[in-house]
Amino acid sequence: MKAAETLENQGISARVVDIFTIKPLDEELVLRCAKETGAIVTAENHSVLNGLGAAVARTLALNGPLSCALSMIGSQDEFGEVGPQSYLAQRFGMTAENIVENALEVIRRKGASL
Repeated sequence: MKAAETLENQGISARVVDIFTIKPLDEELVLRCAKETGAIVTAENHSVLNGLGAAVARTLALNGPLSCALSMIGSQDEFGEVGPQSYLAQRFGMTAENIVENALEVIRRKGASL
């Protein structure tokens, strides 16, 4: 929510969707978001491999618009750690600032594909 607020302050409207379950994934919602926005950033307190990012990527690859830019925030193929939430968010690139950076990058990629 903090990332969406930061983006809003920069004149960028961001949709925040809480995906409650990966299985079953609400593919209809993912595809609707992809078609309406053209850019998706997934953020999860989990590995992006076999997590939400992978499920969204698969859905887009099989059914989505090819022009939808995607970025996946989460643990990148490494073992998790235990520690304070602020440390872990920083360590694995899951801060609001990281989400904003990823959102701006997918928007740039989206614009480059037009």
